[in-house]
Amino acid sequence: MDVKSAFLNGFLQEEVFVEQPKGFVDEHHPNHVYRLKKALYGLKQAPRAWYERLTQFLVDNNYKRGSVDKTLFIKRDNDELFIAQIYVDDIVFGSTNNTKVQQFVDVMSHEFEMSLVGELSYFLGLQIRQMNDGIFITQAKYAKNLVKKFGLENAKHCDTPMSTTLKLSKDASGKSVEQTLYRGMIGSLLYLTASRPDISFSVGVCARYQADPKESNLSSIKRIIRYVNGTSNYGIWYSFDTNASLVGFSDADWAGNCDDRKSTLGGCFFLGNDLVSWFCKKQNSISLSTAEAEYIAAGSGCTQLLWMKQMLVDYGFNQGTLTLFCDNMSAINISKNPVQHSRTKHIDIRHHFIRELVENKCIVLEHVGTNDQLADLFTKPLDATRFKTLSRSIGICLVE
Repeated sequence: MDVKSAFLNGFLQEEVFVEQPKGFVDEHHPNHVYRLKKALYGLKQAPRAWYERLTQFLVDNNYKRGSVDKTLFIKRDNDELFIAQIYVDDIVFGSTNNTKVQQFVDVMSHEFEMSLVGELSYFLGLQIRQMNDGIFITQAKYAKNLVKKFGLENAKHCDTPMSTTLKLSKDASGKSVEQTLYRGMIGSLLYLTASRPDISFSVGVCARYQADPKESNLSSIKRIIRYVNGTSNYGIWYSFDTNASLVGFSDADWAGNCDDRKSTLGGCFFLGNDLVSWFCKKQNSISLSTAEAEYIAAGSGCTQLLWMKQMLVDYGFNQGTLTLFCDNMSAINISKNPVQHSRTKHIDIRHHFIRELVENKCIVLEHVGTNDQLADLFTKPLDATRFKTLSRSIGICLVE
């Protein structure tokens, strides 16, 4: 569902004046200005005014606003559930009862000028295929256009997005390349990570060198695009055969950055068998040991789990004790030990909140073998065999 001229529906709370537009100047009052009662496109207040108007309208019609995601609206009636997600002027909605869907369409169409586009199949560059046993989300069209845009459609394909033998660095002695081209490649690939978590780490690493990219950096980003070229039809599979248990995996690559020796942390989170969130970033401080790097990564994983737990309450799923898998026993032991030993007292206090979560049984840290650590995909380059294994494990596949 799409709202036509959405921003024109917003009511302004402030006094806003605009000049008379060229070609429509009142010849009797050429120095007068217009005072706006409603928003216009181009005003800074326009998006906020539209959201306030839409929110007030839905709340008045007994739709409850999400406590975490303020663009989520929910309506419950006994065991029946209706959900609407707002993105500017686009509305994605669904219900366990078709009657609730029709009621929402009638209510919105009565108040706003709407256009219905039917079952969700394409949204913000995402192609959605709804099947009997699951949902497949891909950006195949976008990926093919990306490869063609940078002239690599005929280049040789790669099995992995990043080599395990090459360590990226600032390469101070290397030859500089055009920043605009490099940043364009980075920006295009960053949007592709919305449905391709398998390239999140490699794109994130290459993005660190946008200030002064070198030929070695450009070669690495082209390798990612060549990998995308060979896997452009891949996407994420969400199976209906799953459960509502929320679990996470956290991992860290100690001192993985060649320039400042900071560690890279990563995590992935599953609702049942389906991957619903992931992250990959460089730590803000230098870790003095593998245990410290893993401990900080676990802390970041805990914050993400708590946020997702609160969000699931809006959808009607209440989680008990959450499980976070970590492959470092030292980090797990630190989280359980209330005594500040000399080996951990230098760690920033903001990372120690994980101990309170463990003591209160909000989160339990469990050990997972290195071979079963799914978050490895987000922290380091992997060989082709392990890369493909982990990609399949998190739901990256090709659906014919």
